[in-house]
Amino acid sequence: MALAVLSSSLAIRLAEAANLPQQLGLHSGRDIYQAACAACHGQDGSGTPESQAGFVPPGTFPHFNRCDETTPEYTRDWTAVVRNGGGARGFSQIMPSFSGALTNAQINRVVEYLRSLCTEKDWPRGELNVPRALVTEKAFPESETVLTSTVNARGPAGVSNELSYEHTLGRRDQLEIAIPFGWLHPDGGALAGGIGDVALGIKHVLHAQLRRGDDQPLYDSTGSILSLQGEVTLPTGSVDKGLGSGKTSFGAFVAYDRLFPVQAFLEVQAGADLPVHASEDVTRSVYVRAALGRSLSGHDAFGRLWSPMVELLAARNLQSGASTHWDVIPEMQVTLNRRQHLRAALGYRLPINDVAGRPRQVIAYFLWDWFDGGLLEGW
Repeated sequence: MALAVLSSSLAIRLAEAANLPQQLGLHSGRDIYQAACAACHGQDGSGTPESQAGFVPPGTFPHFNRCDETTPEYTRDWTAVVRNGGGARGFSQIMPSFSGALTNAQINRVVEYLRSLCTEKDWPRGELNVPRALVTEKAFPESETVLTSTVNARGPAGVSNELSYEHTLGRRDQLEIAIPFGWLHPDGGALAGGIGDVALGIKHVLHAQLRRGDDQPLYDSTGSILSLQGEVTLPTGSVDKGLGSGKTSFGAFVAYDRLFPVQAFLEVQAGADLPVHASEDVTRSVYVRAALGRSLSGHDAFGRLWSPMVELLAARNLQSGASTHWDVIPEMQVTLNRRQHLRAALGYRLPINDVAGRPRQVIAYFLWDWFDGGLLEGW
């Protein structure tokens, strides 16, 4: 009985809060927030104490003044939650929908005000976190795990996989651990499998800037981000099984992402792999990769995201007379759940030149952005 009364009381309070902006004629984002949001989320966005709020905050309750919690998020997700309620992104139903109480312009203003509660401006904003390509590394630092699988569709039989763990370190840095593993079936040989050469990397953001024109929706910004990453690859794999080089290698790359209007994006990566002791089988090499795509969404711009893109890859061994190998990958990434922190991608890698002995490959990945919740959350 007490629970029913509490739930009813909470529902009434939320309904009253949802109608306040329209009743009082409030226009600025701050005024709307103070009238409709502060009772639950606190005057500064840190959250109202449970004794005053009258309910137990869910585990996903946001703290808008915590830059480490808020800046990686997408503005379009915040807009979806304010407009359609917590259920729109698989969060608690305690968060009501304000679609009937606020105009689109008012929702934009209150979301923009929520963004301003993080006062440390050197954190890269979530809009710069463009969809991940299959091969090209992006510049944004993340906390996620990605399992990528590659199957030779033509050429020598083989399946390779890589488990990548990424964890943000402070405002502009990221630790990455990549563990390759797989199975090879060379001509005339037996099937062999195991772990390959493990790589450790550190990424640092050198530049991040987000802009929005007056005629652009709040979630459709433009901007750019530039990062530098250094890494070391350790000889942990078996050379006899074809799963390792047997040599320590250093690498470095620069990654640049550009965000355009209508959720279009460009990713560019250029780098080098430099084994400590190069040989005929293990050579130093350089590469350039680029991905161009656009995210498309249903359900009035806030539904499932489909991100078709195409990658162009170029790689060359640093040997006299070596040629540059070119490949193209048409691909698609899609969000799997309402919270959109689980994603999958599928593509087909095609050699453009020197096709003899170079396999065509099917590449796929499953991405879990664990910063935003568990595998079973947000559905």
